Amino acid sequence: MATDNLLIKMRDDAVAIFTAGVAAVDPVAVVQRHAVLNGNALYVGETALDLNAFRRILVVGAGKAAASMAGALEDLLGDRISGGVVVVKDGHGIALRNIRVCQGGHPVPTAEGHKGTEQIISLVQSAEENDLILCVISGGGSALLTAPAEGLQLADKQAVTRLLLAAGATIHEINTVRKHLSRVKGGRLALNAFPATVVTLILSDVIGDDLDVIASGPMVPDASTFSDARDVLHRYSVWDRLPPMVRQYLDAGIAGTVSDTPKPGLPAFERCFNTIVGTNRQALSAAAGMAEQLGYYTSILSDKLNGEARDKAVELCEKAKVVLHKGTFRSLPACLLCGGETTVTIAGEGKGGRNQEFALAAAIAIANENNIVVMAAGTDGTDGPTDAAGAIADGSTMSRAQEKGMSPETFLEENNAYMFFKPLDDLLITGPTRTNVMDIYMALVRKPQE
Repeated sequence: MATDNLLIKMRDDAVAIFTAGVAAVDPVAVVQRHAVLNGNALYVGETALDLNAFRRILVVGAGKAAASMAGALEDLLGDRISGGVVVVKDGHGIALRNIRVCQGGHPVPTAEGHKGTEQIISLVQSAEENDLILCVISGGGSALLTAPAEGLQLADKQAVTRLLLAAGATIHEINTVRKHLSRVKGGRLALNAFPATVVTLILSDVIGDDLDVIASGPMVPDASTFSDARDVLHRYSVWDRLPPMVRQYLDAGIAGTVSDTPKPGLPAFERCFNTIVGTNRQALSAAAGMAEQLGYYTSILSDKLNGEARDKAVELCEKAKVVLHKGTFRSLPACLLCGGETTVTIAGEGKGGRNQEFALAAAIAIANENNIVVMAAGTDGTDGPTDAAGAIADGSTMSRAQEKGMSPETFLEENNAYMFFKPLDDLLITGPTRTNVMDIYMALVRKPQE
């Protein structure tokens, strides 16, 4: 860690700014803001429900924040809830009274997630026209809500997920494929729930907040097709590496012998109502507010950052350098904020995640720039298959690494950012936050010191 006192303060400020952003999208708080009970009337967003009209209230859902969101509904409705099932990522569960919490793997689905999803399917299929289903959806739901299509196995979906992740596909592209290999994604869970009324509360973890992409849209119609899924797989040159049964299933869908995902206009969707309760933009706004409290001139550059992590890191660092070297001192100290979700094309066999890779590329880009600090972190508290949310870099990171005999370029080439930052004590480890609205990236720039 840096020894410059002012630099240490900037690093502490970065953590405080990130923490404020995460707090703004706390899953309990966002549900409480959007779900209000007044006597027997329940208001969720713009949807008004007379609870006397329903025989049962069931709660289902999936995602890293699903247990906390479901807990907020339990606090609101108490024993009115007859039962429920949610699936969360390992380590993100909490104890609930009337709702079963299952834990599964992420980002590659596991048998535990599959088992929990089957329980959700069984529960919603038991619902009748006078039942109300409250569905809670958040980031991670695509991996956790897993039920392979007829004729496919969990191992098939695991293989496809690994191939697309390693190839650097975007979440929109990955979910296009996932929806066409599933019995619940792409609106199919809504078909299972029909004719019950379904009200879904959604914590968005995708750029653009597209309802059919968040957790692969289990309760909304799907605009994509089998042909779109095939195009994604060809785009990343993984079609020939797919399990044979997956290719056969997709070919059958393209030929029309397997039904495509449900499209708009079906009766089931007339009984489905959706409310987005939290977004990356909300987190960025709160982060900006904290930065301004700390004395930074602050600018939110984008909440739609995407692309290769290392490339986007260099772009942010170049903007920070412009502020430092070509701006006016009246605009310093400055905080540049971005939100979104980058990708990593895996070429090495190292350990890390997109945020750690972003920070490592930034460390190289700002070498010896002792007036800049860069942080990249996931709002869910996890980055890739690691215990870190992300990492932090400054102008001394390169030299401190070299003193330990480490070559930053080599670690980046091997996609081994975790093992680079760990001995430097530069990983950001928060533990599970139980929320998820993508990632927060920031560059802090101070005035040059005398």
